[in-house]
Amino acid sequence: MTNLILLTGASTGIGREMSLQLADAGCDLILTARSADKLERLKNLIEAKNKVKVHVIVADLSLVGAAETLYGQVRAAGLLPTHLVNNAGSGLYGAFAESSLADTLAMMQLNMQSLVVLSRLFVADRLPLGSGRLMNVASLLAYLPFPYYSTYSATKAFVLAFSQTLASELEGSGVVVTAVSPGPTDTPFNSDAMWKTNAYKSNKPVAADKVAREAVQLLLNGKGTKVVGFQNWFISNLPRITPDALMMRIKKQLASPA
Repeated sequence: MTNLILLTGASTGIGREMSLQLADAGCDLILTARSADKLERLKNLIEAKNKVKVHVIVADLSLVGAAETLYGQVRAAGLLPTHLVNNAGSGLYGAFAESSLADTLAMMQLNMQSLVVLSRLFVADRLPLGSGRLMNVASLLAYLPFPYYSTYSATKAFVLAFSQTLASELEGSGVVVTAVSPGPTDTPFNSDAMWKTNAYKSNKPVAADKVAREAVQLLLNGKGTKVVGFQNWFISNLPRITPDALMMRIKKQLASPA
């Protein structure tokens, strides 16, 4: 049976690269993002190159109720995904006290609530069938929360913890849950202010297609959690051997402008 993969945040960055690579692997796709134009161009590009079927659904998952509506549209179209990739996410960089409350709450809705809704609906459909694979995209900052990324770090820590515990709950059911944690990646996610921080100077962002390659491998065949890249894996383990207060001072310096 051909895999049918529902992938959120598909129009740019890691999501777009995953879409291309999954199509190369022969997977049918349900792609969703906010931009209808970008989704249609991606669909046309994929179907011109690969003998796969691509469905597109426009959705803004930062809005309350959008995740339920999206999954309802998928099922109403007679589609039953075998895989779900919760890739859609946004980030905010800057002093928390100066941040937009509306933007912060929208990010929390996108990064956490919509992810949970889609996971719940997908798992409910797949459990009776005894198969299915769910992958959530976390972040290096799930392991290493940074000042000036306070709320974003917290949302990704949630994603990682949720994925690990859900994987344990579903062990032996045939439904596999994984989480991939990229470090800095060269995508439109990054703002000009982020590029100017010490962290980006010392840990150069990598190409999105390289991150996508590891994410696709984990989605299709892997288990557990994966931090992308040896340097990021090493950094993610520094809190194990570094006192908390010192670690936070180091992270604050890294998160500051170079």
